[in-house]
Amino acid sequence: MKGAKGKGAVKDKKEALKPVDDRRVGKRKADDKGSKKPTKKEKAAKKDPNKPKRPPSAFFVFLEEFRKIFKQENPHVKAVSAVGKAGGEKWKSLSNAEKAPYEAKAAKRKGEYEKLMNAYNKKQESTADDDEDEGSDRSKSEVNDEDDDSGEEDDEDEDDD
Repeated sequence: MKGAKGKGAVKDKKEALKPVDDRRVGKRKADDKGSKKPTKKEKAAKKDPNKPKRPPSAFFVFLEEFRKIFKQENPHVKAVSAVGKAGGEKWKSLSNAEKAPYEAKAAKRKGEYEKLMNAYNKKQESTADDDEDEGSDRSKSEVNDEDDDSGEEDDEDEDDD
């Protein structure tokens, strides 16, 4: 009797795991390749190499110095994760007064970054304006070319009369 109940329960689980409707929907999704969203690689390709790099936070400023000290004390440890974990523990154990110089350095770097970003954004706006002007010049010349072509066709039509 117990065995019969167990087998019936197993069949119910299998049916619950593989509903027929889900398989049909899955096939439709596989067939529809035109509606793909752009992948992360496609988005990452649009990054501008001239854009200023974001400044490090206070923790990463601390970690720059901590790495040097940690490698001197532990030259045998090669794992980056070990350095990161030790740095994180040390950072958590620091008081606010001990963190203050790192936060000041981070704030200074952030100020420099903001200046660089303002200059970068102005440069981007000016190049965007130049591109728009060039685009409008091109469109004028294309329009003029089309006018010339249509004018020649009109002349040919008149010759036939």
